This record gives sequence, structure tokens and C-alpha cells, in this order.
Amino acid sequence: MPFEFEKQEIEDVILIKPKVFGDNRGFFMECYKESEFFDNGIQVKFSQDNHSKSAAKVLRGLHYQAKPYAQAKLVRCTKGRIYDVAVDIRLNSPTFGKYVKLELSEDNKDMLYIPEGFAHGFVVLSDVAELQYKVSGEYNPSYDRGIIWNDKDINIDWEIDFEPILSEKDKKQPNLADMNKEDLV
Repeated sequence: MPFEFEKQEIEDVILIKPKVFGDNRGFFMECYKESEFFDNGIQVKFSQDNHSKSAAKVLRGLHYQAKPYAQAKLVRCTKGRIYDVAVDIRLNSPTFGKYVKLELSEDNKDMLYIPEGFAHGFVVLSDVAELQYKVSGEYNPSYDRGIIWNDKDINIDWEIDFEPILSEKDKKQPNLADMNKEDLV
């Protein structure tokens, strides 16, 4: 099997460790294999691929698409190092408002599966970071939503000792308690 699938504290969030074949020439790995993912509970059809590049100390998020355009994501860091965060915003979930945080990097090559109903964000820990991720639905700007990165109720431990660089949009996001509940999955 080319992947190990590890359920996280919020079991719908899954860390995926690909098998990497490396030698003096470089390496090879499979990034996605539908049959393996389906057999391990990730039965999602991905319809869009995204690639982002961020400078040191950038924090992006916490973002999500409101229903009916909610997206599942398969995230990997192909350059640099990040803390990747998924916050459960499913109203009827026993883990509503809880989060999973993992380090993703070009060195560990791990991937994080984030199902629909989660807000997603990350902070860059290296000089630069590039993320490539698959999403289960196409982006719809009218349904683009977010939560403030430092929401006191969620209380994410970003493990940073610097003031993160935020977009103007991310500086103005609401708290989870102030979200329009109709937007949530």
C-alpha cells in the first residue's frame, strides 16, 4: 500500500503518509490514488486543484466555503514547512469548535484530508512555503467565509513567537460564535 492513513483526534480528519521511494537521483511518491483513498474512507471526488505560495510568518485562514458549496480538501506542503489547522464547524458535531493541528513540510511529505464542515488555515514556519491541495468543489466567491485566526473560544495554539502577517480580509473575520449558523454544514 502506498499510503498510511491515520485518523486524528477528530477522526474525520485524516493524516496521510505516502510511501516515498528515494535514492541518489531523488524520489518518487504517489500523491493521490482514488482506490486507496476510497478504501480508507475518503470517498470524495476532487474537482479543483489549488497551489499557493506564502512568505515567512504568513498566516492564512481560517477559511471555508458555506453550504451548498462546502469543500473537502487534501492538503500538502511541497516547499517549506507549515502548521496546518482544521477547525470543526459542523453544528451537530460533538467536536464542534475543536481543531486538529499538524506540521506539513516538504521533508515529511505528509498530507492532511479535511472533510466538508471544517475551516482551514495555516501558518508558514519557513522562509517560504508552497501548498498544493485538491478540493471537492469549485471555488465560489459568493460563498467564501472565514473565522478569525485567534478566536478565543477555539484557542488554537499556533506555536508561534511572532505577529503573523495577515490579509486585510483575514484581519476582519468574525469569531465562530458570531458566524451565520445557516452557512455551516
